[in-house]
Amino acid sequence: MSDTLLALVPQYGVYVLFGATFLSCLFLPVPSSILMLTGGAFAATGDLSLYSITLSAYVGAVIGDQSGFNLGRFGGARIHAFAIKNQKRAALLDRADSYIDQYGGKGVFFSTWLVAPLGPYVNFIAGVVRMNWLKFTIWDMAGEAVWVLVYVGLGYTFGDNIQAIGEILGNLSGALAAGAIAGVLGWGLFKRKKSPESPDQS
Repeated sequence: MSDTLLALVPQYGVYVLFGATFLSCLFLPVPSSILMLTGGAFAATGDLSLYSITLSAYVGAVIGDQSGFNLGRFGGARIHAFAIKNQKRAALLDRADSYIDQYGGKGVFFSTWLVAPLGPYVNFIAGVVRMNWLKFTIWDMAGEAVWVLVYVGLGYTFGDNIQAIGEILGNLSGALAAGAIAGVLGWGLFKRKKSPESPDQS
C-alpha cells in the first residue's frame, strides 16, 4: 500500500496527505509520516505547493483527532467493549487511559507527535473521560502543528534521504512511546506504594 500511495503524491499530493493524516488518527495503519516527508520533498523541487500540502496534512490530522475524540465521547462504551476483545488494543487503551490521567492536556499535545503511536488511543480516551473539548482542541491543534511542520519541513530540507529519515524518526517515536508508557505505569505503581493503607475496620 505504501508504494501505491507514494506514487500518487506527485499528482494528488493535497488529497493524499489529507486522507493519510486523517485516517492515521483513526487507528488505521497509514504511512502518513513518510507521505508528509515525500510531500515536502516534492515541494522542494517545485512539483507541489509547500503551503497547500502543509495545510492539507494539518487539517486532515486535526479533523481525524476530532473524529476520534467524538467517537469516544458519544460511542465510547460500545466501541471500548469491542476494542478490548483484542489483547493488543486493550493494552494500548489502558496505557492511553493512564497517560491522559497523568498528563491531561499536555498528554494530548505530546501524543500527536512525540509519542505518536499512542495518539489515536489518547484521542479516543480523552473523549471517553469527557475531557473539556476546548482544552483538548487547543492542545491537539498545537501538537499537530508540530507533527506536520517537522515532517514536511524535513522532507523539504532533506528530500534525498527520505527513507533513512523516516526510519530514524519512526524508531525514535516508538522508543519514546514505550518510554512514556513505562514512565506512566511506573509512576502509578510508585504512588500506589506510597499511599497509606486504609485503616482496619475490624
